[in-house]
Amino acid sequence: MLLAALAFTAQLAAAQDMPRVRRTIETLTAPVMHGRGYVSQGEQKAAAYLRQRFRELGLHPLAPNYTQPFTLGINTFPGALKLELSLGMLRFPVFGHSRPLHVGTEFIAAPNSGSGHVGGSFSTVPILRLDTLVFTDAAAQQQLLHHRWYFGGYVLRAADERRLAQLPLPLRQHLDSAALRITQVSKLTASLASEQASQMRLEVLDSVWRKVAYQGPGNLAATVEARVDARLQPQYPTQNIVGFIPGRLQPDSFLVVTAHYDHLGRMGARTYFPGANDNASGTAMLLELAAHYSRPENRPAYSVAFLAFGAEEAGLLGSLFFVEHPLVPLARIRFLLNLDLVGTGSEGATVVNGRTLPAQFARLQALNTRRQALPSLAARGPAANSDHFPFSERGVPAFFLYTRGGPTAYHDVQDQATTLPLTAFANVFGLLWEFLDGLGAGTVR
Repeated sequence: MLLAALAFTAQLAAAQDMPRVRRTIETLTAPVMHGRGYVSQGEQKAAAYLRQRFRELGLHPLAPNYTQPFTLGINTFPGALKLELSLGMLRFPVFGHSRPLHVGTEFIAAPNSGSGHVGGSFSTVPILRLDTLVFTDAAAQQQLLHHRWYFGGYVLRAADERRLAQLPLPLRQHLDSAALRITQVSKLTASLASEQASQMRLEVLDSVWRKVAYQGPGNLAATVEARVDARLQPQYPTQNIVGFIPGRLQPDSFLVVTAHYDHLGRMGARTYFPGANDNASGTAMLLELAAHYSRPENRPAYSVAFLAFGAEEAGLLGSLFFVEHPLVPLARIRFLLNLDLVGTGSEGATVVNGRTLPAQFARLQALNTRRQALPSLAARGPAANSDHFPFSERGVPAFFLYTRGGPTAYHDVQDQATTLPLTAFANVFGLLWEFLDGLGAGTVR
């Protein structure tokens, strides 16, 4: 087994360029890509980069200029984003009574936040602590209904935010009429939304809030200045980037490799989400597999399509659009491998649909055991957590593989190229091309 592992390592050295992998991830996570989102055309810049890489590899386009266009609605934060806490109605920064919070590390905008501005150069507005009695006590509800916001707002815990939908409609409407809602959260996990609320909605770390908010009697939580510049774009044009390598023996049968290249973009003028593991890592793996099969000596027996999806973070919209407007007949797809979050691996990897496709998982497991590629492979059942799902729903056999262990940064500003270890990247690469070869990508000589 040791000799097999050494031979496998030698094959990897000949087949893959890890410095190139690093360059790919660094390029996709660079500030010029703006987090591959919907501010400053970040995702379009990433798409242009992928088109060039597909062109250099000699992939055949599945659509003109490798581009399958579609549109989506998206709420964005291209301008000012500010939250400053004070202990009084007037600012006295020289005495330390005022505390501006940092976007990305101390607070973020909720995905559906609207625009607005409260407070000003010399004053702040009160933010009330929402009493949990509001969810169970009619008298507390009536008292809150008669409260005048005076351009202020309220703060509540994340667990209580999930209970808001249970409140009577008049009370929900009154809460929505406040200028600002602040939610205390244990972790800043950003996401995207296709709609925009009528009020500013911000999320603040529990640990930060406890240090700076008012802790005295009564329901005053703090006084604040807050500003959010949100822009809802109902028909934002984006795209999938799609290419393939024609098979030598059965070009009308397809194996498909997918990864989403988009991420969360910018939040405010200075903060962006790099998205190194999610999903510059999977995009880099897709490009490495494309480079492998584009070499003449590795020309596949079946055609291999490479689909870089847009708008995954907005709700799997790119892959949904593809299955509704397929550029490859879905019935001709023999198997699909979706790659997302493959930048770690010290604890192995998980395969979504491994339990629903036991024969294919057993084969992947046997390859992993023989090659000693990963410490473990774990099988999961179906999950709507990445771009494999729309294909699975249409009957296409598909795996979604993601690695485990190492850094846990996810949907936050800490998901950076400099801290992404790529622990098992080379081994996963070799495992996947051998798996694909066994499914029909391997050339018969």
